[in-house]
Amino acid sequence: MKVVVIGGSGLIGSKLVKILDAQGHEAVAASPKTGVNTLTGEGVAEALTGAGAVVDVSNSPSLEGSAALEFFETSTRNLLAAAADAGVGHYVALSVVGSERLPDSGYMRAKVAQEQLITASGLPYSLVHATQFFEFLQGIVDAATDGDTVHLAPVLIQPMAADDVAAAVAEVVVGAPTYAVVEVGGPEQFRLDELGRSVLDAQRDTRSVVGDPGARYFGAAVAERSLVPADGARIAGTRLDEWRTRTSNGQ
Repeated sequence: MKVVVIGGSGLIGSKLVKILDAQGHEAVAASPKTGVNTLTGEGVAEALTGAGAVVDVSNSPSLEGSAALEFFETSTRNLLAAAADAGVGHYVALSVVGSERLPDSGYMRAKVAQEQLITASGLPYSLVHATQFFEFLQGIVDAATDGDTVHLAPVLIQPMAADDVAAAVAEVVVGAPTYAVVEVGGPEQFRLDELGRSVLDAQRDTRSVVGDPGARYFGAAVAERSLVPADGARIAGTRLDEWRTRTSNGQ
């Protein structure tokens, strides 16, 4: 099957292309780097010609709410129109666990708007909600830093490896449309503030972490289970220590 991977040059997209190719599918990495621009529409129709599935793992270059909303709405409308014209049989998009539970976040509101466009499109679809990536934990700590202090709420978080995210998306895209959300998460739950300390310790970073119940997560108030999947989610296999060992060895 021909599968067009929107954002195919990025972290998840490049891994997804490799997985699909190894399975014998024709995976097409579509991004501005390969002449496919979902914001302008350039190259989109040509890329989707003959595709059995399209999977959108692209991301807004800005986390700011209005910019993210413009990106996801414009890109998704262009993709949905082209997918309908091409007769694509499965439209898959990667989103975030908890997106609907963090209305204070403009970025999460933009992701919800993207999903609403997809579910209302009439196309066969599946939505994959993944928890935070191990690869982004440093960014979470940095975003919560004020001087030498990191303010993180002591709420639950269940991160996962980008390799496992790509594998989960690959499994969904080659299957039948679910017309629903498929949640995936890592095998371990942590307290966000404790995980932040672990990240700093691993980097021998001297910043201190304060467990602050009022601390915001990228501007959004977070409750105990805002960032973790519900019961019944698909659970990935890679544990944090295993991922750290693997990445430190350059794998």
